[in-house]
Amino acid sequence: MDVRTQILQAATRLFAAHGFDGTSLKDIADAVGVRKPSLLYHFPSKEKLRLAVLQELLEHWNGVLPRLLMVAAGGEPRFETVIDEVVGFFAAEPDRARLLVREILDRPADMRDRLDQYVRPWVDAVAAYIRKGQDYGEVHAQVDAEAYVLQIINLVLSGVATAASLAGGLLPHDSPLGDPVIRHTRELIRIARYSLFRSPDDGVPRSVDGAVKSEDRTGDERLGASPTADAPTTGERT
Repeated sequence: MDVRTQILQAATRLFAAHGFDGTSLKDIADAVGVRKPSLLYHFPSKEKLRLAVLQELLEHWNGVLPRLLMVAAGGEPRFETVIDEVVGFFAAEPDRARLLVREILDRPADMRDRLDQYVRPWVDAVAAYIRKGQDYGEVHAQVDAEAYVLQIINLVLSGVATAASLAGGLLPHDSPLGDPVIRHTRELIRIARYSLFRSPDDGVPRSVDGAVKSEDRTGDERLGASPTADAPTTGERT
């Protein structure tokens, strides 16, 4: 791993733990094992380093956006592709979520601009997918598509950022249900799923105007996923 990447990773970890103002360039250089002048060769100031950390984090969405657009068009497995991508990215490195939560609270105006640039296309793609599901009757008609996506972003960021403390402190470690953080993440995904999709017991899927839609196909098939035997639209993940 090159020095620049090591610096970005150390800065992400320390900014997440102590905040931008509570972290010095010397702290970051020491964490990497280089001298401060070496760090300044790659990043001329702490502000430049902060911007580089945020850019790398937020540009992730540009990388996954094509796949999310395919989900919205029904060309990929539906809900799991989106929610697994989001939760997995932050759960793999919880400091990513902690850093974004800190930045949103500490620099709201700056983060509004960045989220509009990097995250809004992702929000629009998923909202289009939700409206498609509403048209076919698989998604609750009362769901506000963009507001739902915003709530899920908030749920994922805050949930992952605080999981080690909340789940680790409040869920028993010896439970037969497994690791507290894994349980916390699993329940987060379940909440996201069942607050969006209608139960298959609700009846024949219908569009918003009440017309029956494609009765010969399950909701999963219409939205691009493989159907399951006992739960065509809201089956449990294994």
